[in-house]
Amino acid sequence: MSNQLIHRAISRVVLSSLATTAALFFAPPAMAQNPQLQERLGEIKQASAANKQALAHYTWQEQQTISLKGEVKKTQLFQVTIGPDGQQQKTELDSSPAPQQSGRRVKQRIVEKKTEEYQQYGQQMAALAKQYTQPDPQKLQQAYQQGNVSLQSVGGEGEVTLIIKNYIKPNDSVTLVFNRQEKAVQSLKVNTYLNDPSDAVTISAQLAKLPDGTNHVAATQIDGVSKQLTVATQNSNYHPV
Repeated sequence: MSNQLIHRAISRVVLSSLATTAALFFAPPAMAQNPQLQERLGEIKQASAANKQALAHYTWQEQQTISLKGEVKKTQLFQVTIGPDGQQQKTELDSSPAPQQSGRRVKQRIVEKKTEEYQQYGQQMAALAKQYTQPDPQKLQQAYQQGNVSLQSVGGEGEVTLIIKNYIKPNDSVTLVFNRQEKAVQSLKVNTYLNDPSDAVTISAQLAKLPDGTNHVAATQIDGVSKQLTVATQNSNYHPV
């Protein structure tokens, strides 16, 4: 065999080896995930989808309290239903602004304007939290396929803890605790942000079950770190519609 033919044969072998290595190195992250994680994620997706349908047959009240540096600025009460598009629709029932101290009119207007800005910021935080507190099966699957879901621990009584990265926004993080026996999410902790990563927001949510087994968000605490603003919600008085 001539030297030219030998070189060609060697080149084909090298190229084939490089192609195989590249295929393994750049394979979709989900292919490397373990079967246990895939099974647990499947259980969470199935439970979340079924629970979303069940919750759509309820109406309930949500009390929302906005606080700045620990001082309550406004408390609102809403009636909540699920619309045809699957999104929550809220009707305000009552609003109780914090008592205003006496003072000059100009100063009072400045305070009112500042309060309104913080209230709008608080509403943005609350809207962001809703995207995280009801797990979306499609987003969970997408995160899994991208290799952004990991199984942190399997605790007693069927508790499973997952860590989900890049779920709603780049570089966010969700810690989800799921109870396999009850087939329900028990709690969520989220590190995320509004429009900019420097505008950090943390979310903590506790979930509970209604008498018929429907899972719901019982309470949330949302903290806007940079503005020291907190939005706390309590959900109650669930009734079938």
